[in-house]
Amino acid sequence: MRHYLRSAFSILLFFAGASALPTHGYAQDPPKQDDSAKQDMKDAGKDTKKAAKDVGKGTKTAAKKTAKATKNTTKKVVNKTASKTDEGAQKVEDKTKPN
Repeated sequence: MRHYLRSAFSILLFFAGASALPTHGYAQDPPKQDDSAKQDMKDAGKDTKKAAKDVGKGTKTAAKKTAKATKNTTKKVVNKTASKTDEGAQKVEDKTKPN
């Protein structure tokens, strides 16, 4: 009978000690859900911002290229027009020149 009481007492002490241990250190926080609607909205906003920046950079580059091409083409047209004007004036001068 003594053996039975010792075993029961040992089991009682074990459970009493186990229940006295702090359990808050072992508890896990619920996992944070990064896939929540709020996080999805934040991600969408960041993606939109990045896309807008990319579009702005592309527009800036295209505008610079277009401006340079327009400037060069305008110079060519002005020079060609001046050349043809001089050529036409020379023809008129040659025709009206007394021999």
